[in-house]
Amino acid sequence: MKKKIKTALISVSDKKNLRPLLKILKRNKIKIISSGGTYKKIKRLKFKCVEVSEFTNSPEILDGRVKTLHPKIHAGILNKREKKSHLKDLKNHNFENIDLVIVNFYPFENTLKKTKNHKKIIENIDVGGPTMVRSAAKNYKDVTVITSSDQYEELIRELKKNKGSTSINFRERLSRKAFAETAYYDSVISNYFNKKTNTIFPRKKVFHGNLIEQLRYGENPHQLSAIYSASSNRNLKQIHGKQLSYNNYNDIFNALTISKSLPKNKGTVIIKHANPCGVSAKSNHLESYKSALSCDPVSAFGGIVSCNFKVNKNLANEFNKLFLEVIIANGFDNSAIKILKAKKNLRLIDGTNYSLEEILKFISFNQDILVQSEDLNIFTNKNFKVVSKRKPTSKQLKDLIFAFNICRYVKSNAIVLASNQTTVGIGSGQPSRLDSCKIAIDKMKKFNLNDDNLVAASDAFFPFVDGFEKLVQSGVKAVIQPSGSIRDKEIINFANETDTVLLFSKTRHFKH
Repeated sequence: MKKKIKTALISVSDKKNLRPLLKILKRNKIKIISSGGTYKKIKRLKFKCVEVSEFTNSPEILDGRVKTLHPKIHAGILNKREKKSHLKDLKNHNFENIDLVIVNFYPFENTLKKTKNHKKIIENIDVGGPTMVRSAAKNYKDVTVITSSDQYEELIRELKKNKGSTSINFRERLSRKAFAETAYYDSVISNYFNKKTNTIFPRKKVFHGNLIEQLRYGENPHQLSAIYSASSNRNLKQIHGKQLSYNNYNDIFNALTISKSLPKNKGTVIIKHANPCGVSAKSNHLESYKSALSCDPVSAFGGIVSCNFKVNKNLANEFNKLFLEVIIANGFDNSAIKILKAKKNLRLIDGTNYSLEEILKFISFNQDILVQSEDLNIFTNKNFKVVSKRKPTSKQLKDLIFAFNICRYVKSNAIVLASNQTTVGIGSGQPSRLDSCKIAIDKMKKFNLNDDNLVAASDAFFPFVDGFEKLVQSGVKAVIQPSGSIRDKEIINFANETDTVLLFSKTRHFKH
């Protein structure tokens, strides 16, 4: 069912690319109504236009807050063209049809980036625009609605193809996009007010996101997948390699979370299946990578490397010795890019501008969504208490805090063995904490030599002495764990009996 367009209403904040659109409207003898800055822009482009105040015979009032909120506008959009009572109402009030609505909204989201002035933010909440868009989208059987300058080319093709008319399929598709636009816009406003009033868990929570890309598939080939972002600015930049997969993204986000928790310009993280298999925070970048790799070089094969620093030529040559899926860094030297691009499928990601924010984390299950704040605490000595008779050396304390920080990013039950700011054994995701201890120890014995600086971190308390004892027998000299077990005293006594340093964390850090 095609509908001829005779009258169009244009009211846009984004005024780019109007000329080609106006040309096609003029060619099809379509009357244009507009207001404010859009009216002035159309006149400057030397196209005919009727100002809204002239069309409605009602002036703009309240400093422009009320322009298009008028019965003549909305009756012209909302009336059902084939319903006799609607036609009668229009005739009685001397109203006319509006067949095309072209509107984009006040830039509320961009305003939030530019200012914290609440009054300015409020004034950038569009009322008339979304109201017209909703009216037009509801009445898509008779009215065409355009909500973005990106849709102008589609409209121009449609009008050319149908000689000034639009098809029902076109109108319905644009209606769907219009409702998504108004929902997104309102969700940004809603979340702004939640944040301003410190309402973390409102009775009704609205989520919004921009589609970044539809992925080839999800965790498995039979699953559909896409990635959305709540930010209009992407802070991850892919500079080489084939398309990222769902699993790639999952690993990338886990890798970046760990990397950004390390000291500035320090640290290499190797991730496999969302778990770290090697981490080092040594100052020398090349040594840092080699140390992280030595923790578990077998698991690192086909993994992801994240560097909290800029990658140079020497590192690039080292990376090319191993099959990797993704390399993330705070930039790459030109010589490094040239070397790494030799592997056409290797994804290179610039994470320089990626930052961790204190925002909510979501996990969905069917129709339910779990929500929690992120675990981004920066650890200091004050977060821990020495409970053993033997006190840690400054070096041990530094290694213990490093190990405990990495431990919170390992799937529970988690055990991390470390020495010299480097992991040397990681046990993850076991139902039994004792099994995680055994895995971490086995990894250490397989790939690393024991030394006198060995420390261990556990993401939860040891409910029994057995796991702690296993660590001590493997050469661990210091242990860090949360407190809270009814057997904490037994663990402390065992630490004192074995002359082991024991620190209790004041907070627990599971990753399920």
